[in-house]
Amino acid sequence: MPENNVAADPSGDLDANAIEKNIFVDTTNLRYEATPIDPEIEKKVLRKIDLFLMPAMVIGYGLVYYDKTFNSLSSIPPSTPPITDTSRLSWATSIFYFGQLVGSYPLTYMLQYFNTRYVLGPTVLLWGITCAATAGVTTWQGLFAQRFFLGFAESIIPTCFMVTVSGFYTQSEQALRQSWWWSGTAWFTIIGSAISYGFAQVEGSLHPWQYVFILAGALTFLFGIWCFFLPTSPVNAWFLDPEERIVATERLRTGQTGLNNKKIKLSQVKESVLDIKLWLICITMISAYTVNGAVSGFGPLIVSTFGYSTLESILFQFPLGGIAGIGIIGTGWLCSKYRNIRVLSLVICCLPVIAGFIMIWKSDWGYKPAVPVAGYSLLGFFGPVVALTISLGAGNVAGSTKRSFTASAIFVAYCVGNIIGPQLIRSQTKDRHYPELWTGLIICYCITITSASLLYVLCSRENKRRESLALTESERVRLGFEDLTDKENVYFRYVY
Repeated sequence: MPENNVAADPSGDLDANAIEKNIFVDTTNLRYEATPIDPEIEKKVLRKIDLFLMPAMVIGYGLVYYDKTFNSLSSIPPSTPPITDTSRLSWATSIFYFGQLVGSYPLTYMLQYFNTRYVLGPTVLLWGITCAATAGVTTWQGLFAQRFFLGFAESIIPTCFMVTVSGFYTQSEQALRQSWWWSGTAWFTIIGSAISYGFAQVEGSLHPWQYVFILAGALTFLFGIWCFFLPTSPVNAWFLDPEERIVATERLRTGQTGLNNKKIKLSQVKESVLDIKLWLICITMISAYTVNGAVSGFGPLIVSTFGYSTLESILFQFPLGGIAGIGIIGTGWLCSKYRNIRVLSLVICCLPVIAGFIMIWKSDWGYKPAVPVAGYSLLGFFGPVVALTISLGAGNVAGSTKRSFTASAIFVAYCVGNIIGPQLIRSQTKDRHYPELWTGLIICYCITITSASLLYVLCSRENKRRESLALTESERVRLGFEDLTDKENVYFRYVY
């Protein structure tokens, strides 16, 4: 592959990206004037990016959800790790997210400052080893420690994927691509359940739950090897030729989000903290994701109280995962085809989730009842709610440091929701169908609808204000690759 020389850049923004000099494209000229793009070449470039990134990202994020699903499936006797107390099971679920809280910001800023592959690769390998080590846990204290460090290592994945999609795809393409990698949670709910169902019937020297964690760790380790090949941006995407890298970079100009900049700017951190839109997105994520903390940690356990066997409880994860997967991809496709229907789609998807809460809570929990199981399956619609929240967060921010801060903030909110969810379960209220859980979740989803609606109002009003300004095309082209935030660049348009 030919080597390209990088011209000096007075601002330092592009210079910092020149990590792999043998494949780096000189983007100095791209910065100040638009380069015509052949539509056929652009389609070819998009296909190449999709084929390299999306399958691996779906698998990678599926693995993130994979070991959490196993944690819930292993909570059903007789295949339990060394915890049987419901309160400790709640904390075993929650402490994972404390680990993610601790790891989110430092690992995200390491990704921005250093070459992505040299941060992501080793971290994922460590995650795989930690996951497999679960099989050797013999005490609840050991399980708590393992879950914390597992969460710390896994915290790099969602923020890395969110920033990667923002850096390789245009605004209109991001909704579908963000939903693609997030759909890994749904597909691995099904795959993980099928594997658990198989291992539950294995009689060997280890317990079934030990086999599944060893397998999860091994698969994660293999994914970690792929991570060493992930480029930082289109500018140094080794799987594209030099002409294709220029096209991949130029096509991002329309979104006005700028190129990757390795300099951490405190002014962008300050703007992020004071940005009401980010707070609304975080509130939406916290309230929407409380249900996952309960379902991923206790879903099969709740279903087993309906009179179903251990294996039958595992199989009921299939419709939940199927609804989530189809909903995530479906809403992502619609939002990529029709502009500014993300909040509307999010609100619509909240309604069957609320209906599911009520069906489980208020129906008869007799022997193998149909209504609460149907309601449990409807909870799968929380998948597209969260995917759309991620899409709103990633699509409404510009500036490298602000993008990194926003990605971390959204997944800090994700952790908070997951920590809250399991704590809503009170085993002593099982005979009353866990009223605190369903009441709390219904309130959370009302908050989700309210905060998302407020975001819609703010973004649409700001877009109208910017449309009324006297702006020039030449200035829009000039600012397209500057490291400006969405607030600083009046040519930026919000999506809602």
